[in-house]
Amino acid sequence: MTKRILTGIQSTGTPHLGNILGVILPSIRLFKKYVNTKQFVFIADLHSLIQQNDFEQIQNNAYHIAAAWLSFGLNIEKTILYRQSDVSSEVTELAWYINCCFPYNRLILSHSFKERSKHDKTKINVGLFTYPILMAADILLYNAEIIPVGKDQLQHIEITRSAANKLNNKIGKKLFVLPIPYFHKTTMLIPGTNGQKMSKSKKNYINIFSSDDNLKKQIMSIKTDNTFFKEKKNPDTSIIISLYKLIASKEKVDKMKTKYLQGKYGYLEAKLTLYKCLIETFSFERKQFTFFINNKSLLDNILYSGAKKAKIIANQRLNEIRKNFRLKEILNIN
Repeated sequence: MTKRILTGIQSTGTPHLGNILGVILPSIRLFKKYVNTKQFVFIADLHSLIQQNDFEQIQNNAYHIAAAWLSFGLNIEKTILYRQSDVSSEVTELAWYINCCFPYNRLILSHSFKERSKHDKTKINVGLFTYPILMAADILLYNAEIIPVGKDQLQHIEITRSAANKLNNKIGKKLFVLPIPYFHKTTMLIPGTNGQKMSKSKKNYINIFSSDDNLKKQIMSIKTDNTFFKEKKNPDTSIIISLYKLIASKEKVDKMKTKYLQGKYGYLEAKLTLYKCLIETFSFERKQFTFFINNKSLLDNILYSGAKKAKIIANQRLNEIRKNFRLKEILNIN
């Protein structure tokens, strides 16, 4: 059977620099490496409902995510790009089957649920609790084997593998393959403007698709120490250099490090160098992003086409799953 690669990203807004360097670019490189594979990229708009109630905003975010992937060269001739909600009946049906054979106590240990539980429990919804199950259904519905994710999503892949085992044991047949996580070495090394992992929720992200002025403001907000202009600076603790080395050549990074160690080099100059590098590095992608956002009908056609392909595969898989659960007779499905 042809191997399948699948990755998804929540429709919580325009992908930031961390998403791009940690998920989008590594995934596209992986797709190019494994040419003889079926490739899936989905926009997880159903997952976004956990923390977003503005449906119009979720739809708008989906456009931004699709535009970002396409701007970085996602090949839609070889990759199926679709919205999760366009296969909602199939993925949520499989999620229910998984719910009915997965232990409650295991989900309590989910990192995302435990973290939110530390705060106001009255604001936690059932969707957050069952988030890993829906993610497992996203993967198992297509029998995807390779899953590009961040290391913080590793537990969810473990839950998916556990769910696959439980389903296989229940039907007495290896109907579900065990997915393998794939993460790029930079995934956990992308700091935000405050030094913590870049995240929209922490409001420390850098949006390369924003206007020149807004992008510059984000770069200027990067946290630095109180070292004076004339003093030597430590390149190993600099957030600016941590970001710069992810996009600049080794020669340019070494040059900045040397200036840090020599002194008479201010953080303002370093930030401006980072800003110019971002503008130059992503000049083409920024123009492409604007093009796609200004042509939403084109994005609709691309997502619709991807959804049709995904739905055919999803229905074939789901019919096979129903057959093995003997649900075709119960549900009276032809």
